[in-house]
Amino acid sequence: MMFYMNLLSIVIAVSLDVFGVGITYGMRKIQITILALLIIMCCSGFIVVTAMTIGHLIRTIIPPSSTSMIGSFILIGLGIFIFISIARPQSPKKETQKSANANNSTFQRLKSVLHDPTKADDDQSGIISTSEAIVLGTALALDAFAAGLGAAMLGYSPLFTAAFIALMSGLFLYAGIKLGHLLSKSNIISKLTYLPPIFLISIGVFHLF
Repeated sequence: MMFYMNLLSIVIAVSLDVFGVGITYGMRKIQITILALLIIMCCSGFIVVTAMTIGHLIRTIIPPSSTSMIGSFILIGLGIFIFISIARPQSPKKETQKSANANNSTFQRLKSVLHDPTKADDDQSGIISTSEAIVLGTALALDAFAAGLGAAMLGYSPLFTAAFIALMSGLFLYAGIKLGHLLSKSNIISKLTYLPPIFLISIGVFHLF
């Protein structure tokens, strides 16, 4: 039972970032069509199943006792990295300079969306198009790659976990948008961004012992 509870915690930790993006979109009146939502879900599922397939291949080479420890350290490391990224003060001047020098390449768009998910709406139409959904879905799923790798090391099923994360990402994004329409920006909402890294670190520490 605890095995599946930990899996649920990993999925929620990964999906909470998506939920936060959904709230931001809702407050800024940015809409996501059903097709765009499905594309984002597919991007999450594909990246997670890829990461977990790699993780399971590594499990065939490394002894099980070692893979469990590696998986735990991956989750802890990812949690610490996300926590530091959130806590680190932003530099508006540098960001402005980067934006001025950026071109329209896919890499630059992805990098821009990683810093600010609202920039996925490249044409500022207020609606996430199909092409914009691919970039947004990839950016949102990058954190899930490391989490998927760590989950595979801990013995979770790639297909089930990827499908679970894809489904929850879609639900959390949709729920976040709906909630964002009802809420104004507040300190309470901003504090929720610290929950995903705390979840990941806790799960990693639990599996170490």
